[in-house]
Amino acid sequence: MLKNYLKVAFRNLWKKKGFSFINITGLSIGMASAVLILLWIYSEISFDQFHEKSERIYQMYNRSVFDGKLWCWGTTPKPMGAALRKDYPQVENAARVTQGTFLTSVGEKHLNSSGYLTDPDFLKIFSFPLLKGDAARALGKAGSIVITEKLAQKLFGEADAFGKVIRIDSIAQFTVTGIMKDLPANTRFDFEFLLPWSYMKTIGWDDNYWGNNSVQTYVLLKPGVTEAMANNRFRNITKSHSDTKDIEVFVHPITKWRLYSKFENGQIVGGRIGVVRLFGIIAGFILLIACINFMNLSTARSEKRAKEVGIRKVVGAQKGLLVSQFLGESILISLLAGMVAMIIVQLSLSGFNELTDKHLSIPYGSVLFWLASLVFVMLTGIIAGSYPAFYLSAYKPVSVLKGTFKAAHALVTPRKILVVMQFTFAIGLIICTIIVNQQIRYAQARETGYKKDNLVYTFIQGDVEKHYTAISNELLNSGAVTSITKTSAPITQKWSDSWGYSWKGKDPNAKLDFCIYNVDGNFAKTTGLRILRGRDIDVKTYPTDSNAMLLNEAAVKIMGFKDPIGQTVTNGDDGKWHVVGVIPDFILSSPYEPVSPMIVQGPKAWFNVIHLRLNSARATSDNLAKTEAIFKKYNPDYPPAFKFVDDEYGHKFAEEKRIGTLSGLFAGLTIVISCLGLFALATYMAENRIKEIGVRKVLGASVSSITTLLSTDFLKLVCISFVVAVPLAWWGMHTWLQSYTYRVPISIWVFAVTGVISVFIAVATISYQAIKAAIANPVKSLRTE
Repeated sequence: MLKNYLKVAFRNLWKKKGFSFINITGLSIGMASAVLILLWIYSEISFDQFHEKSERIYQMYNRSVFDGKLWCWGTTPKPMGAALRKDYPQVENAARVTQGTFLTSVGEKHLNSSGYLTDPDFLKIFSFPLLKGDAARALGKAGSIVITEKLAQKLFGEADAFGKVIRIDSIAQFTVTGIMKDLPANTRFDFEFLLPWSYMKTIGWDDNYWGNNSVQTYVLLKPGVTEAMANNRFRNITKSHSDTKDIEVFVHPITKWRLYSKFENGQIVGGRIGVVRLFGIIAGFILLIACINFMNLSTARSEKRAKEVGIRKVVGAQKGLLVSQFLGESILISLLAGMVAMIIVQLSLSGFNELTDKHLSIPYGSVLFWLASLVFVMLTGIIAGSYPAFYLSAYKPVSVLKGTFKAAHALVTPRKILVVMQFTFAIGLIICTIIVNQQIRYAQARETGYKKDNLVYTFIQGDVEKHYTAISNELLNSGAVTSITKTSAPITQKWSDSWGYSWKGKDPNAKLDFCIYNVDGNFAKTTGLRILRGRDIDVKTYPTDSNAMLLNEAAVKIMGFKDPIGQTVTNGDDGKWHVVGVIPDFILSSPYEPVSPMIVQGPKAWFNVIHLRLNSARATSDNLAKTEAIFKKYNPDYPPAFKFVDDEYGHKFAEEKRIGTLSGLFAGLTIVISCLGLFALATYMAENRIKEIGVRKVLGASVSSITTLLSTDFLKLVCISFVVAVPLAWWGMHTWLQSYTYRVPISIWVFAVTGVISVFIAVATISYQAIKAAIANPVKSLRTE
């Protein structure tokens, strides 16, 4: 019997090659889309879950009230790690981490490499496997360094790097005590080497100040210590070691780092998990739409198999056996579609990785993957074939053999509902795609406050600080650069903030946080910032400007200054500062959020970055070539590396662009699959109304009137889908936009354009079948019927 069923199934597939091709294609596209999304989701939820002790790993967080709001942040004071190890028996291991870019040299080979300075416990907490070396002792000595395979290859080629010496910043020498397997793609950590924390003291980065929150601190709790217990025990660690009495410490588990990183009013409110859920829903709906398409195609062909069902029932076949037969056929088609889907996934994976900035791969060697794939295919086949199986097996043999089994009204309604579901989701995705792209353009069009074009920056390394005056003069004399300034951070990033400032008239009970940015001079000229009041910091003309500061508009407002010029601002660590100018609220971090109150301090502070304004009258390539030559002249060991500010600023929109592109891609796929379903329904309707169309033509109906008659039914379905999709899409996008302070309004034209697009797609899909039916010979139609 099974052999007979297989013969029937393959015979039907081969007999109706066009329908079979459309059926398998629609289902395979849906399955391939779902597989790609599921691979992406798995990558997201597996972030840092490969660590052997992940259930006991936490990051230390702070919580405190600023300007009436409860804020949370994940940087901590440097001495917290040592205090946790010493005074808290609940902690098994603790490690501090801070990132740095250093020149790594072997012989005459020099590379700028990014790595971590951390405690020895780092390799005891996290399961980053060492190919060579002992994780428990690799960072135990001051002169040790652990490097990745990739860095070992860069520095030593094919030679064994273990035990060899690497120079850091051309001065300090470190012995390779561990070679680490390259980091997996699904980790938050990004480093090429690990240096012991003792090097922090060597380079002057270490301090014991509990008010400086500048490093990440990770802990491995002992077995049996829960998150609640840790929070209760660690809550007052900062209060007990400093004069700060309003900072509460808590732990954030590794299981939530990736997906639950957004805090509001001191509590987790979500984060990336929202995007994961969104694409999970999209995957489910795309697969469901593919299954609906299968149902429509199967039931459109139902009349062709009605006599088969009738005869089988007459000779004794039970309904359950027929259901099994048709489900088996759908599972067979699902298996074929699954094979095609895997080919599609493999062919599109590299492009999908580039689009999503991932390193996804199909784990062909995993038994679990194949079992999951088999279950996935079987479930898809059962879902897709369930309605056709029960529908076909319900035919009454007497009615079938008499030719009176049709019940058009009862049978068409479910299919119409399915098509409405398909187009509702497709229309909703079109609306969402348009609004997401609107939001991106809206944020991109927001005035940054400075001029991004021809503005570049590089990090201060090696001898640059020592020769800065000579480098600056030579750059300006070369004509490649029109202005230059030193700063504490790139103009596109927020690196430091503080709440320790006071001024005349400040409420002593108010705790206000300011973004801190340090400059030496020519800051406004180099960046293109306007000076709204007063002047720029200029030490050459005004020697006392080493203690000068600029305030942005937000800082002036929150400080309550009516006339800020000449006001004195004090800080417990840095003494007194005097205000010399006011600058606009330029965008330093996120273009989607309000600008923070900012204090721009004069050259008494520290510097990490040099910004340069390239000469716009000359070719950029010539400017860069001259600039690189001058930096190499005074800092020969360090390869010059310049970043364009407009490129770095553009990276702030990368995540939203990916969401918009993926939404557009899946909207397109959904439309393709939905159109196949609509094509199936058009075919079904044309087949079932052949006699009606023939009679109408005999009575004088025109081709256009018949085409309109057949098309109207489908356009009604699209209109219903539009009415259902609009409020759902509006609600979804309204909710999504609430996470942005600066957001685009949802315009009525978005829905109007989507409606026009939907109608056009529907008309283009059904016109072929409608016109084909309308021009058919009525004599042949009536005779066939």
